[in-house]
Amino acid sequence: MSPTFRALRTFNYRLWAAGSIVSNVGTWMQRVAQDWLVLTVLTDHSAAAVGITTGLQFLPVLLLAPFAGVLADRLPKRRLMLATQSAMGVVGLVLGLLVVTGQAQLWHAYACALALGVVQAFDSPARQSFVSEMVPREDLSNAVGLNSASFHAARIIGPGIAGLLIAWVGTGPVFLVNAATFAGTLFSLTHMRVHELRPAPRQRAKGRCARASPTCAVVPTSC
Repeated sequence: MSPTFRALRTFNYRLWAAGSIVSNVGTWMQRVAQDWLVLTVLTDHSAAAVGITTGLQFLPVLLLAPFAGVLADRLPKRRLMLATQSAMGVVGLVLGLLVVTGQAQLWHAYACALALGVVQAFDSPARQSFVSEMVPREDLSNAVGLNSASFHAARIIGPGIAGLLIAWVGTGPVFLVNAATFAGTLFSLTHMRVHELRPAPRQRAKGRCARASPTCAVVPTSC
């Protein structure tokens, strides 16, 4: 296998990478559809409402990041992500159903954005550090690089697909498609060879990482 993709020789990481790219594309689709929904359907082109929606989604990540990192160190990361990925799928499903049935209101968009932000705050550190449990240490930097490439590829592909779907069928189906994409991540997490994972030692000191813990490795936030 080419050195560029050597981390993919590990079964668990290969499975995870496949599910992750699908989920990342869906996430970017939802971000575009969410802003378009608020701007053109729920308001009369209110930039303030779009700004509030964006703030509600990303503010929890800033506020809860320290606590989420500690939680990711103390809990099994695979189980934590099963919970967070399921929750994000449910948020997308609820918002999609509200839009499709014509029941969506502005406060629904605000509430879903806030819920998504809270869940993402706990999902992000677990996703980033989980890489070190899937691949050998010598492949860690390669796996992190592939994660980053996957994220940025989804950042290009997702909005494009979202734009086409919004033009063809509206915003509601985009949220439903995003909810369905989480099935890819959930499938990869539930079908991993658990005995091949390399769990990091549980952290006991509050707010601190043990020096030898792989979860202290520096990884980009866009994994």
